[in-house]
Amino acid sequence: MPVKINNISIIVVITLIITACSSSVRFTSKEESTINDYENLKVQNGIASFYGEEFNNKITYSGEIYDVNSISAAHPFFPMGTVVRVTNLTNNKSIVLKINDRMPYRSDRIIDLSLGAARELGFVENGLAKVKVEVLEWGNGKK
Repeated sequence: MPVKINNISIIVVITLIITACSSSVRFTSKEESTINDYENLKVQNGIASFYGEEFNNKITYSGEIYDVNSISAAHPFFPMGTVVRVTNLTNNKSIVLKINDRMPYRSDRIIDLSLGAARELGFVENGLAKVKVEVLEWGNGKK
């Protein structure tokens, strides 16, 4: 006895075949991913400065105590806790750090770094550096 095939059966079979051939989404936990796995959510190019001894041991906008030798940064509007990669465009040195303070208050600067971060990027002697700031992960702290 011949098998009767209707249009609905054909559509179901074709749908299953197409679905089986499509790629699946790969999920990883945050612990499995590295900082380089994050998309660049926002990029800024401009001038960086650093703030030093006069702010040492003072409370930052996020509530942390500023350590002049630490690796941290201040940004005028990124939420506290935002993780960024800062690259010195002159020597291509880069670091990943967390925004924990507000500043710079000058319109010609896009970020203020701790003295420790400025040392890592190699611009303490110059005082300023042309940098690229890439957001790797948005923070959820105060705006």
